[in-house]
Amino acid sequence: MHSVVIDEAYEFVPPYRGTWWARTLQCIMPRFLRKTYGIESIECEGLEHIRESVKAGHGILLAPNHCRPADPSVINEVCHRAGLAPHTMASWHLFKQGWLQRFILRRMGAFSVYREGMDRQALQAGVNILAEAKRPLVIFPEGVITRTNDRLLALMDGVSFIARSAAKKRATLKPPGQVVVHPVGIRYHFHGNIDDAIHQTLDDIEKALSWRPRRDPDRTQRIYRVGEALLWLKEIEYIGEPQTGPIPQRVENLINQILTPIEKEWLNGNNSGTIVNRVKQLRTEILRDMITEELPEKERQRRWNQLADMYIAQQLGHYPPTYVKSEPSNERQLETVEKFEEDLTDVSRIHRPMSATVTIGPAIHVATKRDRKASEDPVMVAIEQQLHQLLGLPYKSREYKE
Repeated sequence: MHSVVIDEAYEFVPPYRGTWWARTLQCIMPRFLRKTYGIESIECEGLEHIRESVKAGHGILLAPNHCRPADPSVINEVCHRAGLAPHTMASWHLFKQGWLQRFILRRMGAFSVYREGMDRQALQAGVNILAEAKRPLVIFPEGVITRTNDRLLALMDGVSFIARSAAKKRATLKPPGQVVVHPVGIRYHFHGNIDDAIHQTLDDIEKALSWRPRRDPDRTQRIYRVGEALLWLKEIEYIGEPQTGPIPQRVENLINQILTPIEKEWLNGNNSGTIVNRVKQLRTEILRDMITEELPEKERQRRWNQLADMYIAQQLGHYPPTYVKSEPSNERQLETVEKFEEDLTDVSRIHRPMSATVTIGPAIHVATKRDRKASEDPVMVAIEQQLHQLLGLPYKSREYKE
């Protein structure tokens, strides 16, 4: 399990306001992207939309999809091309992985947000950044890395709360100012030998399962065979035996088998919302006493086991069951295999060379008040519609969750 949960009292890491470090580090961003993520080039479309908003003096919020760990660095490089040094809202756990990473993240403009509860300091910092309109603010509205470039999770509507609160502050200026949101679609492309990339990774996974690696001519068939084996293992662990039936139903059943008993203990059985939202609510409840009280070691370990189980349930929810079969593109296959490896080992090897196409949408002007007659938040609806369009995905309305 990635170290995304910390049983310590939260300490807000504020944004670093200087720009010298940010602009200096931006100069090495292309080299960093090549070395760390295998991204050799970035093609950017729609920079004129940001430039128009800068020229107009608007507070700018960038809202990208979040399919890979490289996304913040890619967005930073795009901002560099527009002559901007952004501030980015980043999960607190990233600042707890050594002083050097904390130092660099802050100098690059990142500040912390506590994902396991209401973080008023982070919300206020975001509002202030937009209200000042000196630097753009980057928020990833999906809230987690999905590893699926052809799918968007339900968006967290804290984005519209921050944008609308800042719009109210800017409306009091003389002359009045505005806040705009630019959705940003990031799409990655793999340019290497896809057979080598996929089969070598699956060879290692099959060896870890004590299998003799078998390279099927049909990559999709091999991916599904390994995926079902991994699903069987989790079904045996949590249900007691492997299940039968359609994979989508089995995945849903396994997720509920993991989460429902924990929700009965901590949330009186409430299991509303998306899987990400369900896990977030549970983390908030479980961590509260772990942070504020001295618990017996046995109880603390029991809660850590629950947190690990919840992480597995959330990861299971990031596997769209027909993602590869419905459209077996090289990128979808690679994403799925990378996710297998990451979920088994917490690390996914870098496949290179890759490129990224970043498309910036036109400005969505944020009103100071929400239209209460609308069943959904108009700002979030507009962001999601644009993101689907920018990524070339079909759009289907959904309910937004905190």
